[in-house]
Amino acid sequence: MLWREALIMEIFQAALVALLMLLLGDFLSTFLYHVPEHIFGKFHTLVHHSKNRSFIHYAVLTKNPWVLIDGLLGAVPYFMFVPWLWTISPSGTILGLLLGEFHVVWRHSSVLDYQTPICIERICNFLWITTPEQHWLHHQDGKVAYGDIFTFYDRPARAWFRTLLLFKKKLRKIRTRPHPKFVENESLQSYR
Repeated sequence: MLWREALIMEIFQAALVALLMLLLGDFLSTFLYHVPEHIFGKFHTLVHHSKNRSFIHYAVLTKNPWVLIDGLLGAVPYFMFVPWLWTISPSGTILGLLLGEFHVVWRHSSVLDYQTPICIERICNFLWITTPEQHWLHHQDGKVAYGDIFTFYDRPARAWFRTLLLFKKKLRKIRTRPHPKFVENESLQSYR
């Protein structure tokens, strides 16, 4: 009887650690890499969102190293938690990484004319899991459908997108505004 309880406890810990890894990794990847890259960077949008580009075509079929680098940068937040989560459940840590990788490939299958079965779509919607069709919305419009794994990150990510965009606009104004000392010196020189 004790071995059954131990097995149930190990399965519970593994599932909890896998879920924790996916939640934390998706959060950090979305807010520290993905959204800022849409605002300040060009790398992700050029590689991943340019017209007629897809993860499957450019990373898998052509083995484009830039797409693989973009994917690795998006995965770094997940790997940050490996040392900590490994101490709780090594099997849960491995399960979380495998589920995360499976989801990356699955959510990019929409370019292959894949259609999520209705029953799986309903389960995913109930659990706030991003389907390939939902992720394809993000490929069509980089301002929507954030949260690579979980759809509930979309609304706060959009707010973060707007905040960073305003910050970028303010930075541009500061950079284009002439320095006060320079303007003062110019006006004095014009009177000489």
